[in-house]
Amino acid sequence: MVLLPAGQYRPQYGSAAQKVDVASFWLDIHPVTNGEFLAFVRGVPKWRRATVPPLFADESYLSHWEGDLIPGALAPAEAPVTNVSWFAAKAYCANQRKRLPTMDEWERAAATGIDQPIPADRDAFNRRILDWYSEPTRLPLPAVGYSFANHWGVWDLHGLVWEWVSDFNALMTTGASRKDAGGLDRQLFCAAGSVGSADPGDYAAFMRYAMRGSVKARYAIQNMGFRCARDGTVDQEEK
Repeated sequence: MVLLPAGQYRPQYGSAAQKVDVASFWLDIHPVTNGEFLAFVRGVPKWRRATVPPLFADESYLSHWEGDLIPGALAPAEAPVTNVSWFAAKAYCANQRKRLPTMDEWERAAATGIDQPIPADRDAFNRRILDWYSEPTRLPLPAVGYSFANHWGVWDLHGLVWEWVSDFNALMTTGASRKDAGGLDRQLFCAAGSVGSADPGDYAAFMRYAMRGSVKARYAIQNMGFRCARDGTVDQEEK
């Protein structure tokens, strides 16, 4: 893991002048791999493909693995694990004495440039991300460390897989009526996608918000993986 210092980032929605403070936190350098997840399901049988409760994972859960304990040709050991539900990702991180990163933590890390904390050319940085978003996912995936590391040394936040965060559905409405939603939530639906956004030109951020709004915690998706985080108060020797 690597320690990201406390700082700020500007979320896509909300006042353009408003920034969110993010406390220091540890983040896995790479997404969790098939080999690491295999070790987890060996030790915790509940999360094997044949025994996972349907409440916690849909029928796509680890569907590209050859068997419960045989990842096979489509899931190389060093490639990121995908087709895992939010519940499974959360359980894995807890088993490692870690947790899933929050949306704010992930977005702060993902907004970091390659050679410096803030990208010198934000438009070029976003185009690089969009180039990956436009490519179809094909299995087997490359090994972790495939795309690029950011300024803090975190690899593959863009360019390999989408990633679960702990509060992926935090911005969604909680009721069937529009009256149940606050002003911010209403901006995330229908034709108001760019209303109130911090940067209408940051299409990559719009796509991430759309992705978060389209999934449920039990979904297992071919191009969705995860990595773990820890609070920044954890001593380096314990990481």
